[in-house]
Amino acid sequence: MARRKNPAVDLPEHPRLTLPPRTILRDSVYEALKAMLMDLDVAPGSRLSIDGIARRLDVSPTPVREALTKLESDGLVATRPNAGYVVAPVLDETELDHLFDVRVLLEPEAARLAAGAASKAEVSSLRSACAAMSAHPAGEDYHAYRDFAVLDARLHRVIAEASGNPLIADALARLHAHTHGYRLYFRVGIAAETTREHAAIVEAIASHDGPAAATAMRTHLDRSRVRLHSAYATGGDQSEED
Repeated sequence: MARRKNPAVDLPEHPRLTLPPRTILRDSVYEALKAMLMDLDVAPGSRLSIDGIARRLDVSPTPVREALTKLESDGLVATRPNAGYVVAPVLDETELDHLFDVRVLLEPEAARLAAGAASKAEVSSLRSACAAMSAHPAGEDYHAYRDFAVLDARLHRVIAEASGNPLIADALARLHAHTHGYRLYFRVGIAAETTREHAAIVEAIASHDGPAAATAMRTHLDRSRVRLHSAYATGGDQSEED
């Protein structure tokens, strides 16, 4: 079946597209667009009009292009021949399982290695992230969830880097795992469970207990997979139409 072409879209009226004052313009545009994309306010697969976005935000096209380039590196937009930028699709359930299959191969090993290699500064950073996540429970949209999401990504990134294996850290970064998860997570409510699971991982790393760290990470990933699957039942699956 031929894929239906999506016309380029301007932006819907949306409160998160109001630019905050006194911030760097490019970052303001980036945060405004990111909130819109994370909340699925524009359908996956839709073309994004640089000029239309610039008009909607009352900025020049330059910061819009810069923001879209950064969003592409985040895995939230993609470029297609003769189409320009399009909204990246949300993973379907099979793709989600493929993502977690790879994470289960890499992240428990990263946690095991980190238990033997993490510096005091890295352990302190992990504990700080856990404590801060407890103070930033996830909300009902990305705007409310953003602080929690940033801390979550930071914790997993520090563990990967603390493993001492740059190939593991690079592979996990390329998966855009947290970006995919964020587009579903806040719909199902995961803050308390995730914070407890992260604490178990971090304390195992701090205790230099490699097997316990690997087990705690595997448990976290298995439970995260189940939680994300439940998001599809609550309307999280908004994949690109044929």
